[in-house]
Amino acid sequence: MILVDTNILLRSHPSDPHYPLVRTALAKLKQHREVLCIAPQNLVEYWVVATRPLENNGLGMQPAAVVAEIQRLRKAFHVLEGLPGVSDAWERLIEKHLVLGKQAHDANLAATMLVHGVKRLLTFNGADFKRFDSVEVMEPATVAQ
Repeated sequence: MILVDTNILLRSHPSDPHYPLVRTALAKLKQHREVLCIAPQNLVEYWVVATRPLENNGLGMQPAAVVAEIQRLRKAFHVLEGLPGVSDAWERLIEKHLVLGKQAHDANLAATMLVHGVKRLLTFNGADFKRFDSVEVMEPATVAQ
């Protein structure tokens, strides 16, 4: 299983300059019969960016369009629903790695992965996850080769 980070989901639209790379990477992983998954947090993050105005570094999408896109994502990826122990794992990670500020969101994804037994993460922001021993970072450019 491979967790797909929100930055991959946000670049999975044909208008995005990274779309060809994301599309190729996801297709290769599916070709190798990898189970691609997302966490509920990914859907919340997707909503935040997609509904935020363009001038505020968002996508400026209308809520109805984002709802449709979230429904598509839920069908396209296995959703790692909440399990007991994620908040405990998150707390251990933030304490162990001295996580500060918004990096707590990355720690929550790492905790979700840990509890669900997911070791690999496909992301453009690999450096944000290097501190977590339990996460093996996969970059789209490497996967797409």
